[in-house]
Amino acid sequence: MLSTAARIYGVLFLILGMLGFIPAATPNEHLFGLFHVNAAHNVIHLLTGAVALSVGFTGDRASKIFFLTFGIIYGLISFLGFLAGSRPLFGFMAHNIADAWLHLAIAAVSIFLGMLPETDRVTDRERVAY
Repeated sequence: MLSTAARIYGVLFLILGMLGFIPAATPNEHLFGLFHVNAAHNVIHLLTGAVALSVGFTGDRASKIFFLTFGIIYGLISFLGFLAGSRPLFGFMAHNIADAWLHLAIAAVSIFLGMLPETDRVTDRERVAY
């Protein structure tokens, strides 16, 4: 289940990252007219998507670690976003309060997923290398 969730996250973040580069989807550099994005923000979404897909195809353990790590990082980004308001994060990443709220929600869902039990079940017999 965690692997599937990671693959879904991966696809969604890759789509969002690509949409961020399409002018029709980002009027005035606001994805869907709401979330302030720029090239740096879009690249981060693409990288997050690639990592999520990678761990999603690796297994539940890797997905669990991804979700916990990802959730903590996005929680910190959300906190910094609330402090920064509409100013760029780290001086280069476009950001606004809508982003901060979305990042907080993503962090909460990610940490929740990261706390779920792993469902990869491998028997001792399957672990033996032949």
